[in-house]
Amino acid sequence: MQDLILYHYSMSPFAEKMRAMLGYTGIPWQSVTVREMPPRKVLSILAGGYRKVPVAQIGADVFCDTRVISDELARISGRPELSLDGQPQEILDFVRKADLEIFFACVMSASDKNMLKKLIKETSLWNAFLFLKDRMAMGKTSRVRTARGPKAKAVVLEHMAAMEQMLTSDFLFSDQPTIADFSAYHGLWFVTELGEKPWIEDYPKVKDWLARMKAFGHGSSQKIGDKQGLDTAKAASPRALASASEDPLTGQRVTVAPDDYGRDPVKGTLVFADDRRIILSRSHKRVGEVHVHFPRQGFTLEAAEASQ
Repeated sequence: MQDLILYHYSMSPFAEKMRAMLGYTGIPWQSVTVREMPPRKVLSILAGGYRKVPVAQIGADVFCDTRVISDELARISGRPELSLDGQPQEILDFVRKADLEIFFACVMSASDKNMLKKLIKETSLWNAFLFLKDRMAMGKTSRVRTARGPKAKAVVLEHMAAMEQMLTSDFLFSDQPTIADFSAYHGLWFVTELGEKPWIEDYPKVKDWLARMKAFGHGSSQKIGDKQGLDTAKAASPRALASASEDPLTGQRVTVAPDDYGRDPVKGTLVFADDRRIILSRSHKRVGEVHVHFPRQGFTLEAAEASQ
């Protein structure tokens, strides 16, 4: 099987979530660094305007959103606990809250002048300006209500206190990590590693848990250029669909977009949809046909004509 290619940037919390999961599973991967905000030419070719990061690729199949990337890692590694599929309701509820409410509270509470300095050092002053401008524009179309200032910090501290009570073993729900641990990890990574906030010192069990999560590292990766990812897609064909799609829009031109934030639509031909996944066929002269995968939850699916 071809190596998984991850399109990411170093300061992306959701990319860190996937990097940690790659470290835990030991799956070798190829790394393509992309800009912190659009335009990203390689992803516009592969994923058709999808603006969130990370994006993963295996051959001519492209995976958007950490939920479907996690599903792929669970499948490849034989670790079903890394997928949301089949998880008990308490884990589903925890992940849903951690990936939205808690994540945004972490970002809002840790984003300050020191964070801006890190972004400037990582990129440039001009790039930092463009990044802030992009995120403000994205916030105007977001449907997620986020706590700010002291309220955001209070949400994070309440979350840490709850985790402190949950941690009766090495990980949140069992002796081994599940998708819940990785969903909790990336927000607190942003607060402690990038934001350098000392709040975790008051929660020793959470501090030890975070150290265990960080110890997984990022696994074995090889840096490649974005052209290599495009060449990989061109040389491959989308993998066969596991089953037939029964969605009435199958075979039609459709748009798919996140329903929370970063809601730029992706247009293509629907080849598969069920209650867990949406797959579009897209073609570009640079790569030929690719299949672009999205989770069903958290995304809208509409006939292209209806969305214009």
